[in-house]
Amino acid sequence: MKDTGTGKIPERVIFTCGGTAGHVNPALALAGLMLRREPKTEILFVGADRGLEKDLIPKAGYAFRVVHISSFHRSLKPAELRHNLISVGNLIRAPREARAILREFQPDVVIGTGGYASYPMVKAAAKAGTPTAVHESNMVPGLTTQMLEPYSRRIMVGFEECRQHYRHPERVVVTGTPVRGDFFELTRQQAREKLGLKDDRPLIVSFWGSLGASGMNRMMADFLALEAAHEPFYHIHGAGASGCRMVEELLLDKGVELKEHPALQLREYIYDMAVVMRAADLVLCRAGASTISELTVLGVPALIVPSPYVTNNHQEKNARVLEAAGGACVVTEDEASGQVLFQKSCDILHSPQKRAAMAAAMSSLGIPDAAERIYQTILEICR
Repeated sequence: MKDTGTGKIPERVIFTCGGTAGHVNPALALAGLMLRREPKTEILFVGADRGLEKDLIPKAGYAFRVVHISSFHRSLKPAELRHNLISVGNLIRAPREARAILREFQPDVVIGTGGYASYPMVKAAAKAGTPTAVHESNMVPGLTTQMLEPYSRRIMVGFEECRQHYRHPERVVVTGTPVRGDFFELTRQQAREKLGLKDDRPLIVSFWGSLGASGMNRMMADFLALEAAHEPFYHIHGAGASGCRMVEELLLDKGVELKEHPALQLREYIYDMAVVMRAADLVLCRAGASTISELTVLGVPALIVPSPYVTNNHQEKNARVLEAAGGACVVTEDEASGQVLFQKSCDILHSPQKRAAMAAAMSSLGIPDAAERIYQTILEICR
């Protein structure tokens, strides 16, 4: 490690994460910042062989190693029992693999950013005396973060309210969750111009991820049909490949041909998410960690339908933090319908005062320099 006098810059860094983009993206953002500060930094990512990380990380240009670790399923079905037997074997195998990676790479620090794949690596590093830190992007710590708290010199979290959920709050640092740099490249007006929005009608952006998206897309077909009557807003909806076909068919059944309504866009995927989110006046979405970070940093009001299909209901817990601050309106999936979501959107967008208050409340939660705060925390634990 290089000693700058204010903190030691790690020359060899292991990031360990997996499972969801909300765990992988913060690590990628921090890795990018580290390389900008010190281009000779050697970075290795460690994750599971089945997770999203095995595709995202190599595409980003980083070396990737595997530890074989898997979750346990609460079911007595034969397939689930077989899965659990494999998981038992992995519990024995993973620590050995983690120790081997540590011996070979000799990291100066190991940083976990969530997902069960990070557990064996952070624990092995702590036992070997290597500095460790964990970043938790959700409001309430997941099981892996809870288990790693005794092995982490610092737990880094997104909001001050998170501190109460840890046994050692004195080791918790509020850093926020890093957001990709391209979210800040354009002003709101520049983003609107890039999207070709020619008047001052507000822009709604909606997307629901994969879990439970079919039901939400059905609601959005009703929502878009209501909008088509007068086109009070611009609207970009990301429905997924199969969702697009379904929404188009449902709209045709309602007598709505989207080609006749240029203000309403239906996309398989929103590839230019940074531009679209920057231009948005209201976002309809789930409450995954990455989305929450983007909303708060950009200061965009949100109408959130938390996914009921995730572990420990952590999406609703994330969303309620934003709602309590005044930046979001939360509707459970049981309460939601196309009509309900349309009416609540109108209530927000037809009131400039309410919209501005929600935007200010959302901004108050944002931490634009989250990557820098995490970086400084890593320098501190490497002293």
